[in-house]
Amino acid sequence: MEWPFGPYETVMGAILLMTIPLQRLLTRDEPEMRVPLSELLREIREKGYKWHISIFVVMYGFKAFIDQHNEAIKPRVGGFTHYVHGLEGGFTLWVQEAFRNEVLSDVLSFHYLFVYLFLIWFSPMYYILCRDEAMADKAVLNYFIAYVLAVPLYLFFNVEVTSSFLPGMDALLYHRSWNLFFFTEADPLDNGFPSLHIGIPLGLLAINRLHVRDLGVEMREWRHREFDLFVAANVPIYLFSIQYLGIHWISDVVPGAILAIICALFAHSMQPKLRSLRENGLSSLLPARKVAYTSVAFSLIGTLILLAVVVDGPGTDEDTPTMRVGPGDVNLDVIEVHSLWHPADVEIKNVGDEAVEVLIIHRDAVEEHANGGVIDWGSLADGDVRLLEPGDSLDEQVETPSVYDGHFVLVTNQGNSGVGEVRITIEYVDGSLLWSAIFSSIPSFAITGLVIGRLYFSEDEVREKITNE
Repeated sequence: MEWPFGPYETVMGAILLMTIPLQRLLTRDEPEMRVPLSELLREIREKGYKWHISIFVVMYGFKAFIDQHNEAIKPRVGGFTHYVHGLEGGFTLWVQEAFRNEVLSDVLSFHYLFVYLFLIWFSPMYYILCRDEAMADKAVLNYFIAYVLAVPLYLFFNVEVTSSFLPGMDALLYHRSWNLFFFTEADPLDNGFPSLHIGIPLGLLAINRLHVRDLGVEMREWRHREFDLFVAANVPIYLFSIQYLGIHWISDVVPGAILAIICALFAHSMQPKLRSLRENGLSSLLPARKVAYTSVAFSLIGTLILLAVVVDGPGTDEDTPTMRVGPGDVNLDVIEVHSLWHPADVEIKNVGDEAVEVLIIHRDAVEEHANGGVIDWGSLADGDVRLLEPGDSLDEQVETPSVYDGHFVLVTNQGNSGVGEVRITIEYVDGSLLWSAIFSSIPSFAITGLVIGRLYFSEDEVREKITNE
């Protein structure tokens, strides 16, 4: 019998079913600190947890809003995968080949999706159910701020997944019939830099340590130590799986870790102010003058870098590939639905030295041909396949009259040697979203400036507050 539910429904169902049992397991030594389910709604009202729920709703819309920009502005931004590849080469390919195992692929694929979503949901719920409102606040802020910090990198520093750029690297996570649609709809496949699968759990671990330091206790004595160990145990698994599954480069981990530190410092310092907002008013959120100046300076510098360096910059070089395929490889790029009336203009240019075959196909026709991380080209070859010799290009318009009319660009190198290289450029009707993408990036620069300003001017800030009092 075929499993009737998709990846998202399956994972969310498992998350909801595991929330209470895991929380009860982690708090088995302190049952008096548990919130009975019958009192959960009252706890939410009394502790002001409504905004926590609102954050999840807001994030769903905010992420959809950002995703709408990603591909729309890409012709003006381009990609930087070739720089990352030049820096670290094919180490992740070695990881996949050295440990390749079908069972391992299945387990890590489920872990990659399940535990990430589970941590986002379970972290604040765990603290809510443990009567720890301060940590519940910080856990929600960790998720929200981490994504806000990542926005300019996701939009303006496109880095393709390793399985799209390393010849011989299979997309063990993406090219599976069960989750193909889910990932190609939810993941642009070029938002590798930074890795939030590393950033979010590392941010939570950093917040835990900042919080424990303020409590004046040792980490081993903290009542949430077991949950902290649970989060920590998943970090090395992610470090391995994101390389093995054909997703992230090693370089993606570095900005993820930096982002985690900035996020933790901001969330830790902001949480008490948010809790006392009703008593102290909005003015309590305002930073000291020098810190505010630093935040403004970072915002201006970051915006200028995007406009003067990134937009129409080195990432838009027409001779630089956005996809590379080795002998027998079949890679895909996604043509999204941005308009039900205006077609998407697709240009595929062979910028390498090997001939490649290209097929633009409706996504529904690919699902049954994607298994075990590989797309079976032979079973798709009856379609309108185009051969592109070096220097050739293909220009087509793709109609998307309904929200279910997503298409894939499939590229393969059916030769016996060499590496095929293509540059895929897709222009949508909403390409003018560049300015809203710029504005959406400013909060990231501002938060970074606030954190750095507070670290640098911390003593001046204290003196200023004392003087004002």
